[in-house]
Amino acid sequence: MVKIFLDPGHGGNDTGAVGNGLLEKDITLFIALEINRLLQNEYEGVSVQLSRTKDETVPLDERTDRANQWGADLYVAIHVNAGGGTGYEDYIYDRLDDNSATARIRDAIHEEVVKAAGFRDRGKKKANFHVLRETAMPAVLTENGFIDREEDAEKLNDTQFLRTVARGHVNGIARAFGLQKKRKTALTRVIVDGTQVVVFAERENVLRQVEHYLGRAKRIVLEQVEE
Repeated sequence: MVKIFLDPGHGGNDTGAVGNGLLEKDITLFIALEINRLLQNEYEGVSVQLSRTKDETVPLDERTDRANQWGADLYVAIHVNAGGGTGYEDYIYDRLDDNSATARIRDAIHEEVVKAAGFRDRGKKKANFHVLRETAMPAVLTENGFIDREEDAEKLNDTQFLRTVARGHVNGIARAFGLQKKRKTALTRVIVDGTQVVVFAERENVLRQVEHYLGRAKRIVLEQVEE
């Protein structure tokens, strides 16, 4: 089981960066919740915890302590930038080299987010941030656009765009850890005289329904669908 700890930056009394009518804490939470949803719904063998799931104040020490105590395999801190720039960048701890396991994970996330979101690539960087230094597992901090840049803020105010950013994170995590997609369940729709009567996954149940309607219906159609 791969354990992913998601840390949507800021929250509660700490709004994070502010610009163009947006708050960083709201954007980071939306992205993190969407990453969690995609990972849980689409991949096998992955468990996710979040530092917060609502607008609340969570101290930095508590965030990293929880990830360490849980034994997470990856810590992803999600942020939004400010300062007049534009685009995407990410960080790993500044004492790590470019061939470290953390750097290789960061490389996958970086490439997938830039590709999915179409952000200007501001590069792969290093820093001595608390969440990168005090974590016992590989940790990556992502900066997803500039809230005080009008062109970036317009995108960050679009929930569909934020879902795309989340998808990029998920694609990178899945690639880095070799996560396997869940197998979709094959279903059979039983349509009798133009009306769907039931949907079953089990072949035996489908056959019983067909037998039930034989001689009663003019037309029985079986249609394969995926859940």
